[in-house]
Amino acid sequence: MDMLPVDRTNAECWQLGTDQITVLTTCAQTSGQIFAVEIRMPPGGGPPVLHRHDPSEVYYVLEGEFTFYVGGEGGVTRHRAGVGDVVPLDGGTPHTVRNESDADAVAFAVHTPGAVMEGFTRAAAVLGAPGARPTMEEVLALADAHGIEMLGPVPAQL
Repeated sequence: MDMLPVDRTNAECWQLGTDQITVLTTCAQTSGQIFAVEIRMPPGGGPPVLHRHDPSEVYYVLEGEFTFYVGGEGGVTRHRAGVGDVVPLDGGTPHTVRNESDADAVAFAVHTPGAVMEGFTRAAAVLGAPGARPTMEEVLALADAHGIEMLGPVPAQL
């Protein structure tokens, strides 16, 4: 296969808010099954609210520490993940991930099936391009158009 191994020197890179996304595998390369990225998140980075979507995802922490907030029957729980940790999330699981440390954090993340997350990520990178100031209504409409349900802030008591 001519796409192996992944050529990182020619990979697409996007900025989503404060987070840098490096595209490692697209749906076009995997018959729509996988969207894989490297996420570099500075301190304070990450999606601001809990959300859910149909695709499942798995994170493998390469550098630093991520904090995952995951909803379930008992409410929302907080989990820290450091270098070498793997965090799988079933599709439909309420969650968000943040960098609550004082150093950059980097993870390899895989979404499957990948089309929803790839479509949303590409569109969000355009919507939030440098100099753009998207409204909350635009962000919510984009999420809704890609099947991502925004659930609100992480409960303060965590």
